[in-house]
Amino acid sequence: MPRTFVHRSAVSEVLLTGIQETGEDQFRIGAQWPRSHSYYGPVRRRWHDPVLLAETIRQIVLLIAHDAFELPLGYHFLSHSTSYDLDVDGAVLTDRPADVLLDVQCHGIKRRGKLVSAFSVEAQCIRDGRVVGSTRMALSCVSDATYRRLRGDKSDAVPLRVLPEPVVPEIVGRRWEHDVVLGDTGVDRVWTLRADPDHPVLFDHPVDHVPGMAVMEAARQAALATLQRPGGLALACDATFTHYVEFDSACLVTATVEPTGQLGSDKVSVRFDQGGVTAATCGVTVLAD
Repeated sequence: MPRTFVHRSAVSEVLLTGIQETGEDQFRIGAQWPRSHSYYGPVRRRWHDPVLLAETIRQIVLLIAHDAFELPLGYHFLSHSTSYDLDVDGAVLTDRPADVLLDVQCHGIKRRGKLVSAFSVEAQCIRDGRVVGSTRMALSCVSDATYRRLRGDKSDAVPLRVLPEPVVPEIVGRRWEHDVVLGDTGVDRVWTLRADPDHPVLFDHPVDHVPGMAVMEAARQAALATLQRPGGLALACDATFTHYVEFDSACLVTATVEPTGQLGSDKVSVRFDQGGVTAATCGVTVLAD
């Protein structure tokens, strides 16, 4: 698919392969998860990184907005919530890329004049003919002029170039400091969000706030550090975004272990606090070793 339709600068970051309308506000969308990815790479050489499903749904809603709903390029999309869950079998790494299909249903479509202003999607993820997971997203759509009015003087915000000292990469499942999105505070289960504007995946193109995918990655890293399971498989994540995460002040990331009621997995709730408000929350479910 055209990289502009999924708001990516790099062709290599485009996961979607095609779209077919299957009913009223229903679509079947193809995607391919590579065997190796520069950031969402294989986990313990056994599984695809399930966060690829979160990136897949992010690209899907943009594709539907531009291709099916005919929203112009240059529109801004404000995510209110994103979630995914993936079976262990659905994440299995084989000797070829994973070709997946997503059956997508759009709900709650709102319009301002002739143009869509908000909608949500639910999708089932199918691999080798079997449903292996699901994903959801709700968002608003605004023109560039409206977005600039909403953001005010924040619309031209740029990331800080002085970053917090990162945690040791190995405790969050990373090899390089460049890939760490948590800053060390010295306090157990509390970090600062570390947003590196030079990161080629999390900051694929210029933005005026911390992207939702970077927030979800910080939640994943916080969960792995909290569980002391750097090689853990994050099978599910449920994220809610209530405020923009800005560049100009520290954002505290706090993790709490929660009961799951399910054997074989552990859940960590992660809160993002900035400027006296909670900007986002994420619940991350990690496969037990």
